[in-house]
Amino acid sequence: LPSRTGLGSSSTFAVGMLHALSALVQIMPTKMQLAETAIHIEHEVLKETVGCQDQVMAAFGGLNRIEFLPNDQFRVNPVILDTQRLSDLQEHMLLFFTGFSRTASEIAREQIARIGAHKNELFRIREMVDEAIAILTGQGDLAEFGRLVHESWLLKRTLSPKVAPAIVDQIYDEALSAGAIGGKLLGAGGGGFMLVFAKPE
Repeated sequence: LPSRTGLGSSSTFAVGMLHALSALVQIMPTKMQLAETAIHIEHEVLKETVGCQDQVMAAFGGLNRIEFLPNDQFRVNPVILDTQRLSDLQEHMLLFFTGFSRTASEIAREQIARIGAHKNELFRIREMVDEAIAILTGQGDLAEFGRLVHESWLLKRTLSPKVAPAIVDQIYDEALSAGAIGGKLLGAGGGGFMLVFAKPE
């Protein structure tokens, strides 16, 4: 996979490397230990301005609700979907490479600097987590999840002008005109991979 594209490749590499080095000295780290050490390496050693979600997702795997707490701790709760619902969800998703990459820490740094001006948007994005889980674990039309993804993308792109350059807007508009219900750039934004949510047909 190309680096700097929002797929969490650097965090996945960090977790994988830590796991391999631990195995080399015959230590079996817990998922929590792998996540916390990977976060420490990226934040404290490499001084990267990035979030913590990628390291946690790489260490734990699966579909999870991750709750980040004020004391730098986090909780991971699996989101359980039956096999058919998970299959239906996957059939609604398409992943496209925009053709260009970006440095996540530059975009994240600007978002952090502007956080005070976007509290309402951030609170709304946070509320969407519970709505999304209710849709996914329910029996209703998955198109509702796609509409939620669309709404979250519209909010996310207001957090910094660097999140959605003009070419990204053009790509997204093309996806919507071709029948997509929603979508978003993965990771910090700015480029990389775009997830598109659309009816399988």
